[in-house]
Amino acid sequence: MYKYLFICVILITLNALDNGLGRKPPMGWNPWNKYGCNINEEIIRQTADALVSTGLAAAGYIYLNLDDCWQSARDPATKKIIADPVKFPSGIPSLVQYVHSKGLKFGLYSDAGMQTCEGKPGSLGYEEIDAQTYAEWDIDYLKYDNCHTDGTSPKVRYPPMSAALMKQTKKIYFSMCEWGLEKPWLWAPPIANSWRTTGDISDHWYSFIAILEEQANLAQYAGPGQWNDPDMLEVGNGGMKTHEYQAHFALWAILKAPLLIGCDITNMSQDTKKILMNPEVIAVNQDSLGIQATRVKKVLTSEVWAAEVADNGAGVVAVLFNQASLQESITIEFDKLGISGNQNVRDLINQVELGVATASYTAQVPARSVVMVKFRNARSEQ
Repeated sequence: MYKYLFICVILITLNALDNGLGRKPPMGWNPWNKYGCNINEEIIRQTADALVSTGLAAAGYIYLNLDDCWQSARDPATKKIIADPVKFPSGIPSLVQYVHSKGLKFGLYSDAGMQTCEGKPGSLGYEEIDAQTYAEWDIDYLKYDNCHTDGTSPKVRYPPMSAALMKQTKKIYFSMCEWGLEKPWLWAPPIANSWRTTGDISDHWYSFIAILEEQANLAQYAGPGQWNDPDMLEVGNGGMKTHEYQAHFALWAILKAPLLIGCDITNMSQDTKKILMNPEVIAVNQDSLGIQATRVKKVLTSEVWAAEVADNGAGVVAVLFNQASLQESITIEFDKLGISGNQNVRDLINQVELGVATASYTAQVPARSVVMVKFRNARSEQ
């Protein structure tokens, strides 16, 4: 089964956006889930410092992206976009330089409409000017939203920005935020490095569950250079419990989602830091095969998502997920994973070996929690 999935990923990847970026899902930070429009230069500089000082950057979180509300207007003469002079008095180029000096990458936000979602100047009709400006500013990433449009299809409005970015010498990761309205996984690979598959996530359990459900049949459309994006992480924002955030993070990791932190990393709890910096869970997300997990089993409120991995010992990773409010016993049969025989089992969240399993594996999964395990052929490791 997983060999078949791997072949599909390779075939689709041949049609991916040819900018050489996004060979693995991007990891970084975005202010929207925590700050909304209440951003400024000081917050961004402090966050850049914190990405480095906390070890998050070393763990792979290297993109520091602005979201909506950094813009204020367009220059009447040149039509170039102007940053809000109150929030960003030093200007975007200075901020980009500061972020780059930390060894990080810098991202901006715009919209395939006349205005952004918060009423700031959009890029519709200004794609060439904005792409050139972004390249001159040396940005590395563009999130492109879908508000206040002229009523035309996203299939019409997104390609012009993609083409304008591709004309620049500076290569810029292109993140489409079309909200999954016209099934972008079917047409966006030649246009973007990733595309949102749903509306915005909220910091509560049922939002996370609803968005997860929409990822169930999308695995074959993802791969190196082209990723399904179920929206940013809510881990650490306070609306869910620690074990619920752990489930959120583990599932986003195995889905090969972009891992964009959305909390205040200058004031993280130890639980938040432990979740976000787990090297073995991150390794699943960043695995070189780039195979997005498929849901291989679902029984009422129990389900199992699994994907083949190559790095740190080839095998299959499975997330056993209990959505119920009580502990449940979840079993995954090896034939559903495309494996057989004796398998070494490793708990990736707790980073411990669990012994050998044959034919199937059963775990007692606490309420609203996950068990994330990796199966490796025991015979090949003797």
